[in-house]
Amino acid sequence: MSDRGSAWIQALAAGDVQRVEGSLLVADCRLGDDIARLLCVVEDSTSPYLRARRGEVGVRESLVVAGAVRAAAADGMPVVSVVDVPSQAYGRLEETLGLHLVVAAAVDAYAGARLAGLPVVALIVGSAISGGFLAHGLMAGHVVAFDGPGVEVQVMKRRTAARITRRSVADLERLGYQLAPHSYDVARWATLGHCDRLVAVSDPAAPTATEVAHVREALVTGVGQARRAPRELSSRLDAAAAATARAASIRARARIRDQWF
Repeated sequence: MSDRGSAWIQALAAGDVQRVEGSLLVADCRLGDDIARLLCVVEDSTSPYLRARRGEVGVRESLVVAGAVRAAAADGMPVVSVVDVPSQAYGRLEETLGLHLVVAAAVDAYAGARLAGLPVVALIVGSAISGGFLAHGLMAGHVVAFDGPGVEVQVMKRRTAARITRRSVADLERLGYQLAPHSYDVARWATLGHCDRLVAVSDPAAPTATEVAHVREALVTGVGQARRAPRELSSRLDAAAAATARAASIRARARIRDQWF
């Protein structure tokens, strides 16, 4: 697991960065006329949950993220999710405690804030994988992603996907070049309509002053657009990129809508 999230929240923060429950970094950042709340899930090697020590989103992470989002929403602050999460916490203890329920609490907090009209922006600086991204970032009304080395978005890690599909990792990589939904490359993922802006960075783990200024400008724009955009996520299917990459999905949804609504 990288330390990209910590590096970027430190670079963007207008004041002190606080660590909450060991695995959540919280800081405030001036974005134009707004003071936004930055949230980032990071590694916690001392976590009592063994499967959540390398930046995964587990029981504790989901609960503290949900609480932090609700607190920011109560104060009327835009929320920026700084995303570098390898997955949700795959563990028997986490599943026994109801990981699906607490992940849903984080999802509900983000979605509820967005539906209430609060600007919610995701900044993908590293990995955005599986339930970790679902709980922290995917519910944003505006998504900014780094187009740089090591930035990837997918529903499952490569090795896990290879085992499930009985393919080699190399086969999955080749399939990703043919079909965007199977790709781990962030630029290919952006063609599906989920991403509002790609920002080029030379080294996502080492922000430069120029790159920080560029990213800050992208976040200011993102907050403004999230404030004006529809509160639901219909814009992802309405995006120009989605018209080609998700044409079948759009047609299927239209037929379901015609038949059932």
